Amino acid sequence: MKSQLMRPTLIVAGLLLALVLVVSGNDGPGRPGPAVANADLAADSDQRETASVIADLLTRYHYRGQGLDSALSDRVFDAWLDQLDRERFYLLQEDIEEFEEHRVELHEQLRHGDLSVPYALFERYRERVAERTEYALELLEDGLDFDTDLRFEQDRSEADWAESREELDRIWLKRVTHDALTQKLAGRDHEQVIETLSQRYERIRRTTEQDTSEDVFQRYMDAWAHAFDPHSSYLSPRRSEDFDINMSLSLEGIGAMLQSEHDFVTIVELVAGGPASQSDELSPGDRIIGVADGEDGEMEDVVGWRLSDVVDLIRGPRGSIVRLQVLPEAGASDTSPREVVLERNEIKLEDQAASSQVIEVPGDNSEKDRIGIITIPAFYMDFEAAEAGDPNYRSTTRDVRRLIEELQEDGIDGLVIDLRGNSGGSLREAASLSGLFMGGGPIVQVRRSGGDLEVLRGGDEANSAPVYDGPLGVMVDGFSASASEILAGAIQDYGRGVVMGKDTFGKGTVQTMINLDRFGLGNGEDGAGRLKLTVAKFYRVTGDSTQKKGVQPDIELPSPVDASEFGERGIDNALPWNSIEATDYRADSSLAEHIPSLRSRYELRSEDDPGFQALLREYDHLRERRKQTDVSLNEQTRQQERDEVEKVRLELHNERRKAAGLEPLEADDDIDEDELPDVLLEAAAAVIADLKRLQTAYTAQR
Repeated sequence: MKSQLMRPTLIVAGLLLALVLVVSGNDGPGRPGPAVANADLAADSDQRETASVIADLLTRYHYRGQGLDSALSDRVFDAWLDQLDRERFYLLQEDIEEFEEHRVELHEQLRHGDLSVPYALFERYRERVAERTEYALELLEDGLDFDTDLRFEQDRSEADWAESREELDRIWLKRVTHDALTQKLAGRDHEQVIETLSQRYERIRRTTEQDTSEDVFQRYMDAWAHAFDPHSSYLSPRRSEDFDINMSLSLEGIGAMLQSEHDFVTIVELVAGGPASQSDELSPGDRIIGVADGEDGEMEDVVGWRLSDVVDLIRGPRGSIVRLQVLPEAGASDTSPREVVLERNEIKLEDQAASSQVIEVPGDNSEKDRIGIITIPAFYMDFEAAEAGDPNYRSTTRDVRRLIEELQEDGIDGLVIDLRGNSGGSLREAASLSGLFMGGGPIVQVRRSGGDLEVLRGGDEANSAPVYDGPLGVMVDGFSASASEILAGAIQDYGRGVVMGKDTFGKGTVQTMINLDRFGLGNGEDGAGRLKLTVAKFYRVTGDSTQKKGVQPDIELPSPVDASEFGERGIDNALPWNSIEATDYRADSSLAEHIPSLRSRYELRSEDDPGFQALLREYDHLRERRKQTDVSLNEQTRQQERDEVEKVRLELHNERRKAAGLEPLEADDDIDEDELPDVLLEAAAAVIADLKRLQTAYTAQR
């Protein structure tokens, strides 16, 4: 029987802390909404009743504690527009103005199950989609000019609404030219480009035409949930099924969580140990534009497809090949699609398990310090085996305890816990694991929407004593989230170890999943769906929340992205940071005295490290590229820009290879990051070697 492993979600006193995953009645007070043009899209009685219940649940139990009011209605109006047309490609300014009078009345309408306004606005959107796709097909038929000075802005989410159809025509001329040029530069001939894009635009129109009342209801109620916070969401019966399939795909398939984002299916998260993560070719935010089965199967353009249909195409037998055509995240300067070949596989607990290695750091003399490294991709626990009474069940704490004991037998001088890219998992495992370094003291406070407070402690009833008390460091980055932030924050607050890296993600909230059928909703066959609701927040032992701010490192390591570009701090409607009263804990203040010296030694060493400096130059280049979000629509210029990007990337990569004593590569396609040493990990190990020497000297002086 296959064991049930703990995915990167948290269970806290029966509450499900889910990953960041966006899934997209009766007349009452307030101005009546516009008439719905298509009666098939009118909300039915079950949906109107469900809307009222969702409104009640959001106001009663969401952590924000906000009632339905005009300010919230204002946010929902904008959120609904974003759900429909975030990139401003379809709706006109006159459309927005026509519905503007209902902006601050949606809360009263929702309270009474009146959904006429959002349904009418969707109908207008559907009309505009038909107009725009028809125009796109005309442009393809008339022919496109690739010898132009025009440029295309890839991220239009902050653009103004078009004032006229003529302005939208100009925008769509750029979009279609961009789509065609991207296909052409990918090696497709004229006929293939026309065929692919014609099918794409027809599919966008057809998909919108086929949207049902359930689709509209799903997206609108999702907009309401997101207005409270970005981690709350509504899942209609069909979307609930898609969610379960997606979770299955993440564990048996390519190991990726996907979401539908307008015309694209986007990667939300990579599961540690899965094919997608191990490929080192995919990242959150990447957009899947094509899927092919097998090594020789024809690539199917999936732009405009429903999420469930794309998932069906990606799924397949274990061990079989699936090829994905991928575009970088929206706004990236590199618009070239790339093909990623993956072998479908089941993701087992072993693939996510902690692992160890030893790095030898040169000392002041001929001796070397041996620094143990424990990499933790996720916080996991084999619940099925534990509940069955298996004394050898797997968990992060058990595995790390064993690895520490093995490293101590191997004679390590210090230890680094690598949490980079760890998006979370079992909160209780994070607390339990903390006990290996701090014992049974308090680790994290969990405050619920009603004010109830629970303090989770380190270790467990059987093992509360520390296992390792030597020099300790923790590595984090902007993708270290949730449970990772609890462990890193506790180690920092207790003065137990040095936190190194970048500011963490800043997700400090707890969600629970509510089955709406329990309220007597639905027709008894399809059900009413589920509501994911934020009901609690994490707080460090100091009383500070991890929400938005995350954990700030003691020593900052370089990163190709700035903290402001990602994480909770950049998400609309994220709950604010705040603090509560500190819990009773005892910190060691001696480590703080060493931080300035550790930081200065790290900086001096990095300045003289060719590999580190080469990595800095590569990161600087990547940051500069991210700033440019528009691309040329001139074929020659676009090709030159792409060639220059590949040339610089290869040059910078070869600088790192030279520093590592490796031969240079001839082509950009040959780049393999796994061949290069992890200079940041080596830098962190050197910091802990410094800490060992400083602590030894400090102890000798006492």
